[in-house]
Amino acid sequence: MQDNLYPLLAALAGYLIGSLSFAVIVSKFMGLSDPRSYGSGNPGATNVLRSGNKLAAILTLLFDALKGYLPVLAVLIWGERFGLGESSAALVGLAAFLGHLWPVFFRFKGGKGVATAAGVILAINPLLGAATLLTWVIIAYFSRYSSLAAIVAAIFAPFYQMLIWGASPTVMALLVLSLLLIWRHEANIKKLLNGTESKLGQKATAAAPAGASKKHPHGQGYEARGHSHHHAKNQSKKGKKK
Repeated sequence: MQDNLYPLLAALAGYLIGSLSFAVIVSKFMGLSDPRSYGSGNPGATNVLRSGNKLAAILTLLFDALKGYLPVLAVLIWGERFGLGESSAALVGLAAFLGHLWPVFFRFKGGKGVATAAGVILAINPLLGAATLLTWVIIAYFSRYSSLAAIVAAIFAPFYQMLIWGASPTVMALLVLSLLLIWRHEANIKKLLNGTESKLGQKATAAAPAGASKKHPHGQGYEARGHSHHHAKNQSKKGKKK
């Protein structure tokens, strides 16, 4: 029974660590707006960068990557005494990634998982992680689209693993991770095709408050509507006098 219990407990720990949404945590700590309230609404480093605060974006990127990297590294270093091997490390990494996508601490509304996935891959295979990150950097540099770079890197990661290092228990975890990451970028794919996707570093205005009234030439809200009715009544009275 312990053979099944330890991998499950490790995966649960990975999921809980992954559920820490550092985009929200860092933004709140630094007195910034909630990243879910502007831009793409995605709690991730790229959207935090749209706030104009580069330090907050860097910290978000770093901590999101670490929450994928450290749980996997812990299993690889100390897991052997509990019967946890490469397969368990891949499972824990996938669990941390799922935690970022559906964080239990933030009503299961998370980010797209690019930084966390990068941390997981770097821990599983540093050379694979380096190749995947290099792919992201090249695409991002030439296109200026973070989403496109993430999609291309996600597609290539499992193939790098199979072509260079051969089939292993991590390949299935990488495939699932990559497919989920691409799926989470569905809206970005549509924007890329329509030519409306935001580029790296592009600032975004905050979302308009819910229930805001439409603008009127003479003002806003109910006062504007009342003003227009007032004009209508005056015009009607003038018509009768004539």
